[in-house]
Amino acid sequence: MTATAIPATPHGRPAHKDGNVLRWLIAYTASMLGDCVYFLALGFAAAKVAPPTQVGLVMAVGAVPRAVLMLGGGVIADRFGPRKVVIGGDAVRCALILGAAATLALSSPGLWLLVVVSLLFGVVDALFMPAVGALPPRIVAADQLTRLQGMRSLTIRFGTIVGPPVGGLAMGLGGATAAFALAGALFAVSVPLLIATRMSPLPEAPAGSDGPEEGASAWRDLLDGLRYVRRHRLVGPLVLSAAICELGLVGPLNVGMILLAQHRGWGSSGYGWIIAGFGAGAGCGALLLTVRGRLPRAGAVQIGALFAGAAGVGLIGVAPSPALAVAVAALSGLFCGICGSLAYALIQSAADPGYLGRVTSVMSLSSFGLAPLAYPLFGAAVAAWGPAPVFLTSAVLTMTGGVVGLATPAIRTAELPRGKRSPRPAADVTAAAEPVAAGRD
Repeated sequence: MTATAIPATPHGRPAHKDGNVLRWLIAYTASMLGDCVYFLALGFAAAKVAPPTQVGLVMAVGAVPRAVLMLGGGVIADRFGPRKVVIGGDAVRCALILGAAATLALSSPGLWLLVVVSLLFGVVDALFMPAVGALPPRIVAADQLTRLQGMRSLTIRFGTIVGPPVGGLAMGLGGATAAFALAGALFAVSVPLLIATRMSPLPEAPAGSDGPEEGASAWRDLLDGLRYVRRHRLVGPLVLSAAICELGLVGPLNVGMILLAQHRGWGSSGYGWIIAGFGAGAGCGALLLTVRGRLPRAGAVQIGALFAGAAGVGLIGVAPSPALAVAVAALSGLFCGICGSLAYALIQSAADPGYLGRVTSVMSLSSFGLAPLAYPLFGAAVAAWGPAPVFLTSAVLTMTGGVVGLATPAIRTAELPRGKRSPRPAADVTAAAEPVAAGRD
């Protein structure tokens, strides 16, 4: 299949000064805000018509197809091109959420509507998320990927800060109907901006390469992608390192902070300040990479930031006062933000673009499908031994991901591309080990 993407503009300017990149960033911001408003509206709408156990069920329903179908979403992104999948995903989400808002406005359908919406939204998410992760190398040159990842991280922080209050305001003014309508409108804003964003097609495969075969089955494409991740001497270890870090961090960050604040008597305000400190630190890390654009010895810096961020998370659990916990959380967020952005930039610059959807799907599966399984285990451990030893144990587990990096020469010596160049397949950038895939979009 020949590439059909709209060619991107020449990559001669920094990403934060490129109008095409900013257009995509606005679309991504609108989509992120739509996500935040939707999840808030779904939870509060369920709470109005169902007991707490059923509210949890509604919120969890969407996670099932997201986890089950995530790897298949990576295959679809690589087969049909991430641009088409992302545009289609936001269009479907827009129609789905606006349809739910109209149904709520015209009738009182009860809990079944929310279950259906959550389920379908999870299906679309399973296709959307791998495609989003495969887009950056289509938008900027390889030497701008770190800057773009910094900008993307800033957008995520902005969405998590602004989205809930905006959704809450909509709920207060017009209930779930207004909140769903707002979320649908935000997805609607994203679609035309994505259509107008210019993206580079995949390069054609060189003669004699043995990349993905035309006409191969979806199952074969999936297995091919998993083999690619496993065999790539940089991408594979980085994906493994990231998965281990997720397993170590999700407990302290998503459950542990609440339990810590309760255990120490710091209350909800103390919890809020700690989370805000971590978010502010991560935002500063993203801003640093956005401004700096490229860090020398990126692999070594990523490993060092991982160890520093993990140590900070562990020390939060033993901080004697909320003020010290907030300060440590801010430093930890700074290093974690740098670590995550560099890892993504290294993977995206090294991976064959024809496999990026499947590579991203593997990373997303570990983040959104497997890592949350640690929640109940972490909570039970805190109940048994208290937060301090469990936070420290989680930090040690996270550092195991750094040990993977230290033990992998390709990560220790990895460098991000420099200079002005067009996006290239993995054979032309850092630590590639696989042949270039046939161009398709």
